[in-house]
Amino acid sequence: MQQALHRSSLVPRGLVVESAYYEGDKAVIEIRASGSVGLCPLCGTVSRRVHSRYRRRVTDLPLSGRIVQLLVVARRFRCDAVLCGRQIFTERFDEGLLAPSARRTARLDSIVHHLGLALGGRPAAGFAKRLMLPVSKDTLLRVVRRRSRPPADPLRIIGIDDWAWRRNHRYASIICNLERRRVVTLLPDREPATA
Repeated sequence: MQQALHRSSLVPRGLVVESAYYEGDKAVIEIRASGSVGLCPLCGTVSRRVHSRYRRRVTDLPLSGRIVQLLVVARRFRCDAVLCGRQIFTERFDEGLLAPSARRTARLDSIVHHLGLALGGRPAAGFAKRLMLPVSKDTLLRVVRRRSRPPADPLRIIGIDDWAWRRNHRYASIICNLERRRVVTLLPDREPATA
């Protein structure tokens, strides 16, 4: 028994498909959020007042051997809270769906991360090209670095040294974690009070 393919099954939950078409070797799917309200990220106030709309181009998982580009129609809302410092804000999507100012969906970003972890830069980029995932070797490594979180262990053994931004003119200090051999922070000067 065959099941019908619904346009809503092409995109993650919480989004509504406006239109879908082919543009050369790409499948372009125009989508918008299904909700009618926006939540201010600063104060948490619910707003229904739409200020404007704009389009975001986001890459998603491939479909039938074609690169999929989501054309997200995002709305800007007005915040009605009197004490809120933000008057206009952009609607936010779920973190598991689309991060603010992201160029890839979360599900594609997860695959890119795992490819980068498993294969590294250049081999992963070649394999991603075969999978119809448009990412470069530098992007793969950048995603791996961004997602690797340093452990939150307390610093037990540190090293402090000074170095020159410009010799005989400006010096600064560097603090390192000697157990993990990582830079903790850079200080703007060599003063003991700053350290």
